[in-house]
Amino acid sequence: MLLLSREDIRKVVDMKEIIDVTEEAFRMITEDTADIPLRVKIPAPKGEFLFMPAYAESMSAAVVKVINIFPQNIDNGLVSSPAQIVLCDGDTGYILALLDGNTVTQYRTGASSGVAFRNLARKDARTGGMIGAGGQAATQLEAMVCACDLEEVKIFDLNRERLEAFCGRMQRELAGYGTRFTPVKSADEATEDADVLITVTPSSTPVFDGNTIKPGCTISCVGTYEPDKHELDPAVLLRAGKIYCDSCEAALAETGDLLIPMADGIITGDDITGNIGDVALGKLAGRESDDEIIIYETVGVAVQDLCAAKVIYDKAVEMGIGTLWDSEGSKSKRFE
Repeated sequence: MLLLSREDIRKVVDMKEIIDVTEEAFRMITEDTADIPLRVKIPAPKGEFLFMPAYAESMSAAVVKVINIFPQNIDNGLVSSPAQIVLCDGDTGYILALLDGNTVTQYRTGASSGVAFRNLARKDARTGGMIGAGGQAATQLEAMVCACDLEEVKIFDLNRERLEAFCGRMQRELAGYGTRFTPVKSADEATEDADVLITVTPSSTPVFDGNTIKPGCTISCVGTYEPDKHELDPAVLLRAGKIYCDSCEAALAETGDLLIPMADGIITGDDITGNIGDVALGKLAGRESDDEIIIYETVGVAVQDLCAAKVIYDKAVEMGIGTLWDSEGSKSKRFE
């Protein structure tokens, strides 16, 4: 079994590669070529355990991601959503690899927005906006500038100190994209000129004013996967030309961004256009006018983890990166 740490994963893949395999994952969802049960949730007194399985015969591989949500961990200097991914051989059932789940999740969740912007954003998009500068924000930002040739991204977070530090770090780490990252003082400043917008917060209430979104904006809603939370302002749903999901089945079972306005009669299930995989396959139209507002709702689907983990594993083996663990002898050694 190959053990792959955060540092190992970052050595073998880049954001464009993860966007490419994530787009393939969304095609698999649309074509129904993967077995993807809905995530299993087990509540605990201080959090919840989440198990996300997927299998694809065409890849001869399966994964189970264990990602547990324990918000109080932050108070003790721990990650609030610790995760690991188990990659299995589809022919033998043997475990091929154990991957750092936080890193894979960050990459593939960011790449989900990248796929949406690649397929739905205006080709002349130049200004981005982001609300939220937490643990998922870095890969969201990289996917945004990887998919779109942006001059500036305006970023807002309730924690000003964290926001300033984040923008400074991203300016250094993503310097190769040539984009300016500007910390702003309000959500309105982040959204008012945005051609592409990402919301990535744990908020239970809307984080921006949907009436101020400019025509032609593409919005990727990332932060909410719970039915009682919605960071998306329902007002923008009434202005949207299309609403796409990573998986309509999963989104309509999990996210308050859609379930709450549906319960309030603002939209119905008929207003959901389809899966982003339908656009990638050419089965549904993406953007049809420069003024069209398009919303993308992502809750995360385990086949994304499968596709990302498989390409990471294959490249790590090819490059000789990682730690080999002999379960029978309980020994490990660096691959290099």
